[in-house]
Amino acid sequence: MRLRPPRSPLPLSVPALARAAMPVLLLACCLSCSSGGAVASGAPDGAPGVGDRLLPEAGNGGYDVSHYGLDLSYDPVGGRLSGTAVVSATATQSVSRFDLDLSGLTVGAVTVDGRPAKFRRFGTELTVQPARQLTRGDRFQATVTYAGVPQLLTDADGSHEGWFRTDDGALALGEPVGSMAWFPGNDHPSDKAAYDITVSVPAGLSVVSNGELAGTTTAGGRTAFHWRVTAPMATYLATVGIGHYDVTRGRTRSGVPLYEAVDPRSDDPRTAAAVKRLPEILDWESTLFGPYPFASSGVVVDHLPRGLGGYALETQNRPSFPGDSGPPAVQLDTLVHELSHQWFGDWVTPASWQDIWLNEGFATYAEWLWTQHEGGTSVDRSAADAFAAEATWAFPPAAPPSAAELFAAPVYSRGALVLYELRRAMGDRAFSTLLRTWPAAHAGGTADTADFTAFAQRLTTHDLTPLLRTWLYGKAKPAHL
Repeated sequence: MRLRPPRSPLPLSVPALARAAMPVLLLACCLSCSSGGAVASGAPDGAPGVGDRLLPEAGNGGYDVSHYGLDLSYDPVGGRLSGTAVVSATATQSVSRFDLDLSGLTVGAVTVDGRPAKFRRFGTELTVQPARQLTRGDRFQATVTYAGVPQLLTDADGSHEGWFRTDDGALALGEPVGSMAWFPGNDHPSDKAAYDITVSVPAGLSVVSNGELAGTTTAGGRTAFHWRVTAPMATYLATVGIGHYDVTRGRTRSGVPLYEAVDPRSDDPRTAAAVKRLPEILDWESTLFGPYPFASSGVVVDHLPRGLGGYALETQNRPSFPGDSGPPAVQLDTLVHELSHQWFGDWVTPASWQDIWLNEGFATYAEWLWTQHEGGTSVDRSAADAFAAEATWAFPPAAPPSAAELFAAPVYSRGALVLYELRRAMGDRAFSTLLRTWPAAHAGGTADTADFTAFAQRLTTHDLTPLLRTWLYGKAKPAHL
């Protein structure tokens, strides 16, 4: 969920979402090269980008990642991050070189399968040339040693992502490409992987991340927290929170383990009241969307510097919320929204960024359902309000015109209206089946808009083509709801 940009710009880095408009700059600006010399040219290589329509330079071609092993150390006083990333992958074509996404940070060395590899930096691209050419189907491990002070990225809509430095630690938020601010990877939702994330911090601080806490070790005045993610996860959903937290463990009535890490200064009683209802919300959503897809759930609530962040994010199995960006820090409908993303966005992930409405449209519709469930505004009234709002009709939800509109109103409100109209056309029973079975149909994987529309059509004898042409792709506002 990226609904509210910050109050002031922060020119700390090349705009992450503007990279698509700067290919000449990225190719001309060599930031660093290995002492081993320049990477050779003329041989087959992986593409520095997957060709996403909105973010063509995001991600990389030529390989598929299966696992990230991150072993990191952080100094909150100086803001320095150092560590090693082991990227385990399979070549999807024969390549003599491949790219990883990494913004800022200084690379000390790169090896591939234990052998030194040549590398160079162009903008946010880390190009690696292994000692031997990789052939299609080869499994390999690229190990990158790096260090520096991670920075924030300024997106095309004026919002920020990446590594937020806090007064007692840090919080990493990475939608859509902010994960490259703190680890090298294939930074596109189409390539999901498992993770082991270990972060060493001064004793007395805590680290919270995705997945399950696999263990902690303390030595020499520092504590290392090891978090393990076994369910496939897109890079933009990875998070690390460092600081002082009040940690609460529990379970939902259906048995889902909970790990809730809340900054002790987040003392707004409305925040506590919202977080207290997390188990109830999760069980309620499970009745609508199918069994909760991950091994545990919870939240991270942290204080970010004022003017930065200001949005919640559906970081996998443990959504993140700002602790002081506006009262209340955690609103109940926002909690419903982010938890619903665990099915719509995290478990089944958009294949490209233009499919983001499959995340936000479903999550907005979940808010409408919850509000009605609570005895508030009906779904019909919520839909009518969205229909009446001028911002809803700026562009079709399945076709954001540029990266600057990636998180604009039509993606959310008009995306939800698509679902509202589908329910009316399909009928309650078929639509309820859609809500339960769509996440399971692409469990742990990715899907695009064409996958969804074909899936919906299979659940009904009603021809959905006119409806989808109007509500999903049409540029004009329909005459009536």
